[in-house]
Amino acid sequence: MKIYTTRLTGAAWILVTLFWATGNLLWAMPQQTVSGTVTDAQKNPIPGVSIRLLHRNTGTQTDLQGAFSLSATPTDTLSISYLGFKTLRLPVGNQTNFTIVLQQDITDLGEVTINAGYYNTTRREQTGSIARVTGEEIERQPVTNPLTALQGRMAGVNITQTTGVPGGGFDIQIRGTNSIGAGNDPLYIVDGVPFSGNSLGVASNNARVIPGTISPLNALSPSDIASIEILKDADATAIYGSRGANGVVLITTKKGKGGKTSLSLNMQTGIAEVAQFVDLMDTSQYLEMRREAYANDEITTYPSNAFDVNGTWEDNPDTDWQEKLLGNQAQFQEVNLRLNTGSAQTRFLIGANLRTENTVFEGNSDYTKASALSAMNHQSADDRFAVNLSLNYVSEDNVLPLSDLTSQTRIPPNSPKVYTEDGSLNWAGNTWGNPYAAILNESYRYQSNNLIANATFSYALTKALSFKANLGYNQIEMEDKRLFPSTRYNPAANRDSRYSVVYSNTASRDSWIVEPQLTYENRWKKLDIALLAGATVQQQQEEQFYVSAQGFPSNQVLDNLASATTTTILDNGSSQYRYQAFFGRVNLNWDKRYLLNLTGRRDGSSRFGTGNRFANFGAAGLAWIFTEEAFFKNQNVLSFGKLRASYGITGNDQIGNYEYLDAYTLSGRSYGDLNGLAPAQLFNPNFSWETNKKLELALETGFLNNRIYITAALFRNRSSNQLVGIPQPGTTGFTSLRANLNAEVENRGFELELRSVNLESKDLRWVTTFNFSLLKNELLSYPGLENSTNANLLVIGESLNLVQLYELQGVNPETGIYEFRDFNGDGSISFTEDRKYIRSYDPKYFGGLGNEISYKNWNLSFLFQFVGQDKNGLITNIPGAMINQPVAVLDRWQQPGDEATYQRYTTGRNSAALTAYNRFVNSSGNFVDASFVRLKNAYLSYRIPTVSKVITNTRVFLQGQNLLTFTAFEGADPESGFSTNLPPLRQFSLGLQVQF
Repeated sequence: MKIYTTRLTGAAWILVTLFWATGNLLWAMPQQTVSGTVTDAQKNPIPGVSIRLLHRNTGTQTDLQGAFSLSATPTDTLSISYLGFKTLRLPVGNQTNFTIVLQQDITDLGEVTINAGYYNTTRREQTGSIARVTGEEIERQPVTNPLTALQGRMAGVNITQTTGVPGGGFDIQIRGTNSIGAGNDPLYIVDGVPFSGNSLGVASNNARVIPGTISPLNALSPSDIASIEILKDADATAIYGSRGANGVVLITTKKGKGGKTSLSLNMQTGIAEVAQFVDLMDTSQYLEMRREAYANDEITTYPSNAFDVNGTWEDNPDTDWQEKLLGNQAQFQEVNLRLNTGSAQTRFLIGANLRTENTVFEGNSDYTKASALSAMNHQSADDRFAVNLSLNYVSEDNVLPLSDLTSQTRIPPNSPKVYTEDGSLNWAGNTWGNPYAAILNESYRYQSNNLIANATFSYALTKALSFKANLGYNQIEMEDKRLFPSTRYNPAANRDSRYSVVYSNTASRDSWIVEPQLTYENRWKKLDIALLAGATVQQQQEEQFYVSAQGFPSNQVLDNLASATTTTILDNGSSQYRYQAFFGRVNLNWDKRYLLNLTGRRDGSSRFGTGNRFANFGAAGLAWIFTEEAFFKNQNVLSFGKLRASYGITGNDQIGNYEYLDAYTLSGRSYGDLNGLAPAQLFNPNFSWETNKKLELALETGFLNNRIYITAALFRNRSSNQLVGIPQPGTTGFTSLRANLNAEVENRGFELELRSVNLESKDLRWVTTFNFSLLKNELLSYPGLENSTNANLLVIGESLNLVQLYELQGVNPETGIYEFRDFNGDGSISFTEDRKYIRSYDPKYFGGLGNEISYKNWNLSFLFQFVGQDKNGLITNIPGAMINQPVAVLDRWQQPGDEATYQRYTTGRNSAALTAYNRFVNSSGNFVDASFVRLKNAYLSYRIPTVSKVITNTRVFLQGQNLLTFTAFEGADPESGFSTNLPPLRQFSLGLQVQF
C-alpha cells in the first residue's frame, strides 16, 4: 500500500477562498496613515518591531529597513515593543510620521507578547506560569526535533532524548508524572491546531532501532518555528480543560514581516559522532575472564560451541566492535530559504527547508526531511478586519538498519573477521552469526507526510468588542516497513526468497477544529477588563493497516506485498474521536498592580461513558505587582516585584477511543468457515476523566533596574480519579476492568529562574540565564493496592517511577557469591518479600546555565545542562559468558579471602552464582548514579560588515551540540542510561546566513 503525497484538501482550499472573498470587504473607511522608522541607539534599523494601537486588536510590524505604516485616528496611542528593548507608548495626535529610537532593556517585562493560547499576555502581567523559547534560540542548535532545543532551558520541563538515531523519540514531562494508567504527554498546539503527540507507528515495527515510539514532532521543522511556549500551572492550562493536566506546548511558526521584499538563505553542513564509548575488555582480558569462568565452574574441557576459547577462533584478533559498528562520522546538510514580502496591510512569507543526514552505523542509512511553509497576514485599511493564513507541509523519509547496532557491540573481541579474502561475508565455518549479514541486508524504512493548515479571521465589531474564528486542519500519513530478505541467512542454510519476510504498517490521521470566539477589552478609569468567550468543535479520524508477508518470488520485489504467497493481516482498524467545549476568561487589571485572571471550560469527549461525557474545569490566578505601591517608590534596589498565585482543576483524557464500550477481538479460532470473536473488554458507562488539582505560589523580583531578575515558584499538583485496572471476579471472564479509582498522585516541587545582565555597553553585552528544578513524585493513596494488578509495581508513599530492588550487601569473601539483605528475616531471599530497596528513575533535580556574549559583530552563546538522577548500571549479561564486559568487572573475587566488587566469574553452569547474578542485575549494586553536567550547546557567529546594496546581512557561524559531558556514569551516555541504544551524538556544524 503506497503512501501518497499529501494534497491541499477541500478544507484548506475553503480557507484560502474565504480570504479572497472577504479580504476587501472592510477597506472602505479611509483613516489617517501613520508611518515611520524604528532604530536602536546606534541608528541601526530594527525589523520585526511590533507596532500596535493601544486597547485595539490591530497593528503591524516593521520591515527589514525598520519602516512601518498603518491607519490610525488622532485619538489612538501607538505601543512599540520588541524583545530586549523598552516599550514605548506614543499618542498619535496630528502627527503622521515618527522617528522612533528604542532603548535596550535587560528584561522583556511588558515588552514582548507571550502566547498563552487563546489570549496573549506579557511577563509583567501574566498570572500563570509560562516558559518560552524563541526561534532564534532554536536556530542556534543543529537539531531535527524541536524538543531537543528545549533541553536545559526551561524550569519544570524535563526532556530526555532516548536515542541518537535520526527520527528517534523523546520523553517529556512537565512538572512530573500525573497518571498511573493514562497518558502523561502534554497537549501540543501548532498555530492554533491541536497536534497529536501519539505516534501512528506500531511499536513492534520500529522498536529494534527506535526505542519507544516515533516522535510525531519530527514532522515539524525547527527552522520554521518562531517561538515555543509551555504552559505549566492551572491558571495557564485550565482553559484547555480535559487536555491540560500534563501541560500545554504552544508552537508558533514564523510569519511574514512585510515591507521591502527580502530573501534569506541559511546553509549549514556538519558531522556527528558518538562522544564516548564504554570501556570494554580487550582480547587478553576477555579470554582471561572466559577461562577463569570455566575453571570456577570446574570445567576442564571446553565445550565444542565455546569457539572463542576452544581453539576454533584465534587468540590474537582484538576487534573494538564499538569503533567498528558505531565509530563512523555521520554527516548532515541543511538549506533553508525564506522569502518575505508585502505591504503594511498584507504580509507574505514563503519558506522551504531541506535537511539530509545519515548515522554513525555501518551499512546504509539516509534521513531526509523536506518542509515548506507559507503564511499570509492581512489587515484592512481601517484595521477592523484581519485574516491570517498558514500552511506547513513536512515530508520525512528515513532508511535505517533494522536494529540499533549498539546492541551488537558486546561481541567477543576475538571473533572472526567480517569478510573473507575474496570479499564475501565470513561465516567462519558456521561458528558465528556474522552481524554484517543483518547490517547489509535487513532494513527499516519510514515515510511520513504532515500538513497543518490554519486560518484565523477577526473583525472588530466595536472598538472594544471583536469576533474571531480559528479554523484548523491537520493530516498525517505514514508508512513504515521492516524488511528481512533471505540474504541475511548463512548460505549454508540454503534459504531463498521464499523465506523473506516483510512487515508493513500504513496509517493516517485526519483532524479538524473550529473555534469561534468573542473578545471584549475596555478600560474604566483604573480598571482594565478583558473578557473571552468561545467554543471548540474538533474531530479526529485514524486508520491503520498492519500486515506481514512472506514467500516472495525474488528479493527484488519485497516492496510489492501482492507478490508474496502468504500475507497475514495483523491489524486493520479505524477510530474516531469527537470533542466539543465551551470556554471563557475574565481578566481584571486594577491600576497595573492588582490582577485577577479567571478561566473555565466545559468539555465533552467521545472517549468517556454516556453518564460522564461532560465535565467542568477552571482556575483562578492572582497577581500583585507590589513595587507599584507608594512605599516602594523611593528606593533603587528593587525595581520590580510581583507575587502571584493560582489554583485550578484540569483534566486528562489520554486514553484510547471506545474504552468504555463492550469490545470484541478475533479469537484465533473458527466456527465453520467463519472466524470467531472473543470478548476483549467490558462495558463501563461510568468511565470518566482523571482530574488534576494544581496549586502554585510564585515570587518575581527584579533588582538594579531589572539587571537581575529572579522567579521562584512552589507548586503542588494532585491527580485523582485515576484510570486503572479494577480487579474483577473470575466469573466475569476478566481479571480487571478499566475504571476510575480514587487513587491520588502528587507532584510537588520548587523552580528557580534567574536572568542577569552582567555587562552592558555600546559594544559589549553579557547576559546569563539559570534555571533549577526540584521535583518529588508520590503516590498518596491507592485503595486495594495489595490486590490490584499494580501490587508489584507501586508502593504508597513512593514515586510512580520507582524500582524495587534487592539490597546488595557485598560479595561473600569465602564463596565469592553476591549476598543480599533478607528484609523479612525468614532465612531466604525471595522475589516478592525481599525486593524492598526502593529507588526512583525520577530526576532529583535538573536545570541549565546559559550565557550569551555579544561584542560588536561577534556573538557567543553556550548552555550547560545538568541533571541529578540514578540509572541502571552496565551489567546486563553474566560476566564469564560468551559476551564482552566492561573492564570494571576485572575487580572480581578469585579466591577465598578476596574482597571484591563483583562475584566470581561463571559461564552459567554454577547455579548459585547464576541465581546471585540474576538478583544482582535487579539490585542496588546495579543501580548507579547517572548525574551529569553537559555542555549542551555552543554557538559562535560573526556578522560580516555589509558593503553591497544587494546583500543586506551576512553571518557565518559555528555551532555544536552535546560537546562535553562530566559524569561518574561509566556508560556511553547518562541521559538515557540505555546500554543497547545509540546515545545522543556530539555534533559540529559550519554555516552561512545571507540576506538579500
